[in-house]
Amino acid sequence: MTEDKRRFLDPADGREEDEPSLRPLSLQEFVGQEKLKEKLSIFIRAARRRNEALDHCLFYGPPGLGKTTLASIIAKEMGGQLRVTTGPALEKTGDLAAILSNLEPYDVLFIDEIHRLPTTVEEILYPGMEDFSLHIIVGKGPLANNICLSLPRFTLVGATTRLGLLSSPLRTRFGIVEQLSPYSEEELGSIVARGARVLGISVGEDAALEIAARSRGTPRIALRLLRRVRDVAEVRALASINRALASAALDMLGLDPGGLDEWDRRILKVIVELFDGGPVGLSTLGAALNEEAQTIEDIYEPYLIQQGFIERTPRGRKATRRAWEYLGKTPPEEMQIQWQLQFSEEE
Repeated sequence: MTEDKRRFLDPADGREEDEPSLRPLSLQEFVGQEKLKEKLSIFIRAARRRNEALDHCLFYGPPGLGKTTLASIIAKEMGGQLRVTTGPALEKTGDLAAILSNLEPYDVLFIDEIHRLPTTVEEILYPGMEDFSLHIIVGKGPLANNICLSLPRFTLVGATTRLGLLSSPLRTRFGIVEQLSPYSEEELGSIVARGARVLGISVGEDAALEIAARSRGTPRIALRLLRRVRDVAEVRALASINRALASAALDMLGLDPGGLDEWDRRILKVIVELFDGGPVGLSTLGAALNEEAQTIEDIYEPYLIQQGFIERTPRGRKATRRAWEYLGKTPPEEMQIQWQLQFSEEE
């Protein structure tokens, strides 16, 4: 099967080059999210048998798990075109009206970060989703007219990393609402192996798993790391990538075997060494790191919590026993006693 090509300019010499797309083109090629794939396959086949557009879909979960890829697969399976935009880009109602009026039957309109749609734009979207109609107000004051335009049957695919920020009227208009979860190391290893085949490079199975183990359960990160390991292999004039090379390249990038980077370690060190393990408020932690508190909360903190290195308490962030052990530090005696009491209660 011929892979899609992405054209871009090489900033070094201005020459156009080809980079093969690493996105899977079908549900069969899509690795992971097995339950979601099974349900989507049934929904798509049923819609095609009825000659209808697929019901509107809402995918939510951390970034990089394949929400955009699923939208492109749905468009291909339904025989339509994929139209991509983002919530912040639709500033005015006219922006959305222009996109909707240019859709063709069975097209897929993908809106990334849909929770950031302005309220006025969101209200224009409601009749488009329910009745496939577009209401436009022409003129102002007593001379204003409401013009209703019919839209072709299309599928809206919304993607969000923060489901709770979606308004209830918008969320309930989606017929298919699914969560994407982090991938296992085996699934990520398969994604890395497929990406290597597409890029035309040789990667050993153990090397693919080494990259997968440091990818935070996210395919986007796994493929980004694969490209960086490929760079190291090309500079060293190596024809294939083995585990030793992958490990050395990832160590150079500052990633430890668990996927923690330099910023993750800085956060843990500040909590443990500067604040004696916490609890410490998020704003205080941001000031100590010279970083925005929102950046810490949205980008770094989720993975550290998932891996059990820090915990949220009413008084702030607190380092867990695993964080102390990771840094090779001995926790205060009162903290050890508290952990022992907690362990005894759990037993």
